[in-house]
Amino acid sequence: MNPYDGDENDYMPQEDDWDRDMLLDPAWEKQQRKTFTAWCNSHLRKAGTQIENIEEDFRDGLKLMLLLEVISGERLAKPERGKMRVHKISNVNKALHYITSKGVKLVSIGAEEIVDGNAKMTLGMIWTIILRFAIQDISVEETSAKEGLLLWCQRKTAPYKNVNIQNFHISWKDGLGFCALIHRHRPELIDYGKLRKDDPMTNLNTAFDVAEKYLDIPKMLDAEDIVGTARPDEKAIMTYVSSFYHAFSGAQKVSQDATLPFLLTSLHHSPGWVSVCLSVCLSVCLSDVSNAWGGLEGAEKGYEEWLLNEIRRLERLDHLAEKFRQKAATHEAWTEGKEEMLQARDFETASLSEIKALLKKHEAFESDLAAHQDRVEQIAAIAQELNELDYYDSPSVNSRCQRICDRWDALGALTQKRSDALQRTEKLLETIDELYLEFAKRAAPFNNWMEGAMEDLQDTFIVHTIEEIQGLSTAHEQFKATLPDADKERGAILGIHNEIAKIVATYHVNMAGTNPYTTINPQGINAKWDKVRQLVPQRDQALIEEHARQQNNERLRRQFANQANVIGPWIQTKMEEIGRISIEMHGTLEDQLTHLRQYEKNIVNYKPKIDQLEGDHQLIQEALIFDNKHTNYTMEHIRVGWEQLLTTIARTINEIENQILTRDAKGISQDQMNEFRASFNHFDRKKTGMMEAEDFKTCLISLGYNMGEAEFSRIMSIVDPNRVGVVTFQAFIDFMSRETADTDTADQVMASFKVLAGDKNFIMADELRRELPPDQAEYCIARMAPYSGTDAVPGALDYMSFSTALYGESDL
Repeated sequence: MNPYDGDENDYMPQEDDWDRDMLLDPAWEKQQRKTFTAWCNSHLRKAGTQIENIEEDFRDGLKLMLLLEVISGERLAKPERGKMRVHKISNVNKALHYITSKGVKLVSIGAEEIVDGNAKMTLGMIWTIILRFAIQDISVEETSAKEGLLLWCQRKTAPYKNVNIQNFHISWKDGLGFCALIHRHRPELIDYGKLRKDDPMTNLNTAFDVAEKYLDIPKMLDAEDIVGTARPDEKAIMTYVSSFYHAFSGAQKVSQDATLPFLLTSLHHSPGWVSVCLSVCLSVCLSDVSNAWGGLEGAEKGYEEWLLNEIRRLERLDHLAEKFRQKAATHEAWTEGKEEMLQARDFETASLSEIKALLKKHEAFESDLAAHQDRVEQIAAIAQELNELDYYDSPSVNSRCQRICDRWDALGALTQKRSDALQRTEKLLETIDELYLEFAKRAAPFNNWMEGAMEDLQDTFIVHTIEEIQGLSTAHEQFKATLPDADKERGAILGIHNEIAKIVATYHVNMAGTNPYTTINPQGINAKWDKVRQLVPQRDQALIEEHARQQNNERLRRQFANQANVIGPWIQTKMEEIGRISIEMHGTLEDQLTHLRQYEKNIVNYKPKIDQLEGDHQLIQEALIFDNKHTNYTMEHIRVGWEQLLTTIARTINEIENQILTRDAKGISQDQMNEFRASFNHFDRKKTGMMEAEDFKTCLISLGYNMGEAEFSRIMSIVDPNRVGVVTFQAFIDFMSRETADTDTADQVMASFKVLAGDKNFIMADELRRELPPDQAEYCIARMAPYSGTDAVPGALDYMSFSTALYGESDL
């Protein structure tokens, strides 16, 4: 088999299609990782080291700097040997700076990404190094880098059958390109004639193994990496192929022994070629080998061009026939089974969604069918051209073409028939589907209404007032009024279901499954409706019974409220009256005591009414009544008020008795006692029967006490030993009785007023208001007699007689 036979127009698909496939294929990263690792190791092994993981082993920058030194032959800056991140970033930056110093732009590649082990950034950096140091300097016929490498591959593989190098991805998938490069330079290494285009695994493994064993080109990819992906990675292929270029280093570096077998295998092709070969061989023997080789290569190129043109001309008819057979076989394989598919009755048991899916599938088939129209026309056109060129096997070609056309017409008729059946079935199922949907839309709220109604009718109601049970009864009556309309809606919903059943029976629809929009069915609706009708009278009876119970509760509420509304105010009134007796000065203390004891007797006699109210309260509790809108009084309020009333009358009687004892023991007159009471009541601002600390202090100041905080604290410790913060009338009497026993007190008060009066024998009302708090000033003004001395002025007040009167030394 001649390794140079082939047609350059049969092997290259559209590259744009492969671009779309590559976007979906993640295999590029795996291929790049393997190829770039092998490429790096092919150089690093010269320095006695290698890498295992490309993104991990370059992170500290040490092996990266070593790689650049090996491939460039130059020394880089001294690396950092520390293990910290800053040392690693420094080393990587030194490597990147060296790369940029060689005129390379590093786009979006930073030292931090390499140190962090970013795989894509690391692969991008290595590819930049490969481009600069392995591919950039390649130059073939005024082209450089990628274009130069591609042209070199095309020139070297042009004579080989089934090899058409147009790119660095799919052109290499079958492995013949790699084998052709090796055979072109070392034909003794590969028997190219035994290779088959349809066995890419064998071809690739052969090329990779031979390159590694005999050419010192490391294996950078596995055959599976290339065959198993739609489009091999361009960068990986370019890297691998560049190693072949550098291994062979152009025709000038190929040894003479490696080219002679090629010459010998070509001698039988033509007499002219024999003459050229002999001439060249003679030239080799007589002159410089390199000049002779140049002449031989020029002659070889001219012969190649002639040979290619002749092959293309001679193979034109065979090519057309093969093209017809391939296109016909492809079309026949495509039509296989299509008639059975188009005649299938699968739509008869399909649901609406399945019918729509079948329609979409059928529409896709129709589009595919229309697309294949061009293929049928191409087959017919090729058959026509073969007839015009008097192809020897035209009868079989014409017969096969006619079968294809007849089958194509049959497919068109079956396609239209299935389309009509699918559309008819879709329309019928859409009608049923719309009825299903309408049923679901109306059945769902009606079903919810019945479920809610059953819950409400069975709900255990808890009411506390007659108004609440009346509200429930009113709502129940309103609900019963809606039942006729609800029954009409039930009939309408069941009517939709009956219409569906009628369509199914009329058109013999084979329904698969139930309503897809709801699980509700007519049986369930009727069962719930019957339950609602059963619960309505039960609810009626429960409401009647509860209404009777609430009427009794209302009677108990009113009975309790009528008594509580009398007893509560009576207790409050008695409390106020007792307070007035203890504060007001009507008669002697003995008269007050007699009056209070009479109150106590009346209060005790009121006890039966309290007991009766307790009985009514017990009935309310037993009836579980928790509120009563007819009164603000509760039994607890009444109890507390009653206890406070008993305590207050007892305490007040005790206080009056103590006052009598104090009066008699200390010889206080009834007038003094009345004066003490008047002073106490005046400064008891809250009228509670007790003076607060500030009120007591104000009272002392009005009585002429000139004291600091320490002195007042001492006095408070006497009158309020328990530190309650208030002064009782009894404590006030005790304190005042002790103070009136001191003969110096009246003089002290007069001395104080003399200071306020500016050493005058009298004092003016304005001076009192200016110097004393308002309540103290008004108290003094109301009780001071007009001053009648020789130095008197209008409005003068006698503070001396006022001071002595406070202590019983004179009468005001």
